[in-house]
Amino acid sequence: MAISSDQQVSFSVAKMNSDRAEDTPNGFLISLMMQAPYQPATNYWRAFEIDEVVRYGFPAGRGLDLGCGDGHLMRIILGSVGSRDLVGLDIDSEETAIARARKIYRDVLTTPADRMPFSDGEFDYVFSNSVLEHIPNIDGVLREVARVLHSGGRFLFTVPGPNFHASLSGPRSGDREAYLRDVDSRCAHLRYWDVEQWTRSLAEAGLTLAHSHEYLTEAQVQRWDAIARSTSGMLMRFTGKKKRPIEIQRSLKIRSPRMRLPRVVASAFTSLMQLGGGTDGSHVLSQVGSHSGCLLIEATRP
Repeated sequence: MAISSDQQVSFSVAKMNSDRAEDTPNGFLISLMMQAPYQPATNYWRAFEIDEVVRYGFPAGRGLDLGCGDGHLMRIILGSVGSRDLVGLDIDSEETAIARARKIYRDVLTTPADRMPFSDGEFDYVFSNSVLEHIPNIDGVLREVARVLHSGGRFLFTVPGPNFHASLSGPRSGDREAYLRDVDSRCAHLRYWDVEQWTRSLAEAGLTLAHSHEYLTEAQVQRWDAIARSTSGMLMRFTGKKKRPIEIQRSLKIRSPRMRLPRVVASAFTSLMQLGGGTDGSHVLSQVGSHSGCLLIEATRP
């Protein structure tokens, strides 16, 4: 008997349920390390993002995952919130091939986000996790998001915020500007807009900002940076900074769904990574005078 796409998605989410640890930043980090051990710093950051998205409330209905990558982050989200009717979209064909194989999406397309092949008003919501800061033609992407959402549709996304640089440790004088440029180059960050700038740009595209809040404490940003400098940062220095981390991972043939860690090993790595930074569920910014690294924003189409 043939298996429908809905059944395939449900089976994949059920498998994720059997893989995952508890629904906390620490549990999400274990799940991320099990699936993608080749990117520990990214996993550390993503664990807090997943926690924020799940706590805020992931939308229901027909959705678009804009910048889905290889789908492993969405797979973990769905393990907590349940299956969704989702389409994935990304510009990287190697990533979309992996996402397609995970069978968590109804369809996965390889196409630029400023030229989406969808009808007007096709989606109930669009979700994008740490993607918009990388896209050059951001205004075109926002216009396309507004177009493919129906009236009342939701656009939920996360991005680094305006205090991301200030949250980093690094040198406070001398070569600090070079250090910040190095971080931006390694992460391919093009912008750190504040809420006011997002409000203006969303409005110009036909979207209304409905909610925003900060997440990722200064201590957590600094812990991420320490892990990144000793992993992807070190690899980039060895290659003369000529390759991005994802290109290095591919050249070493370690960026693969087959590269998995047993839970006990992932748990051990998680314990090491949380030293000094914390993945204890402290998602509220409580440090006096501290900066926040990121923003979670929801906009709606009137």
